Amino acid sequence: MARDKGRDTPGRKKREPKELRPREVYVLTEGEVTEPDFVEYVRAHGTPITPGRRVEVLYKNLNAPSKRRKPLPLVEEAIPFVVSAERAARKAGLEEENWNWPQVWCLFDRDQHEDIPSAFARAKKAGVKIAYSHPCFELWRLLHYQNYTSTFGGVCESAAGRLKQQPGFAQTYGPTIRSVSPERAKRVMPEQLRGRYEKARQFAEQRNAKHARHPDQTQWDPYTNVWCFVEEGLGVRDY
Repeated sequence: MARDKGRDTPGRKKREPKELRPREVYVLTEGEVTEPDFVEYVRAHGTPITPGRRVEVLYKNLNAPSKRRKPLPLVEEAIPFVVSAERAARKAGLEEENWNWPQVWCLFDRDQHEDIPSAFARAKKAGVKIAYSHPCFELWRLLHYQNYTSTFGGVCESAAGRLKQQPGFAQTYGPTIRSVSPERAKRVMPEQLRGRYEKARQFAEQRNAKHARHPDQTQWDPYTNVWCFVEEGLGVRDY
């Protein structure tokens, strides 16, 4: 029996045109709960910068032990993904100027880590992108409620405590807010973020500008550039 012309060969997958391929974004996070929760919220509720462009998020350290979640080990683990992702992209005919050129991101905090400058230096050399918060990711969440300008002294509990005082945060947990466990407070709820992105981004940019000339990232207090990950990595302009 003659094969019908113009039909796909059974079992052969059609190759997607390179301009329609999604951007692969490799994500490695210091936190086990808050950052992945946040990423999934943005993916579900974000407004794309360019409608129709897809982003595929690939979490690469969801089950990593805590000792591998510190900034420098996180970056070291991310570097091979830059090499393999870019090799695959070139094979697929993509160029670095393409919007869907792959990206590798590390999301980590200042906390009390001593290897922050080394992590930044290694990341810059290897092409790993960083979303960094000082003292911790809770600052980014706090900026969705208010403009906070004072130093936290590197103490994350201070930022987390102020976050619990915000009206929207209390609405999420109700009258039990004072008894909310640290683990439960790490969960990112839609009510804490919805409709607040532009304000948080503006506040963060104002804070970050004050540290532009300081070479030591451990002194950037307070600081967060999570919005860069939202826009450059996830391709989202609002949520």
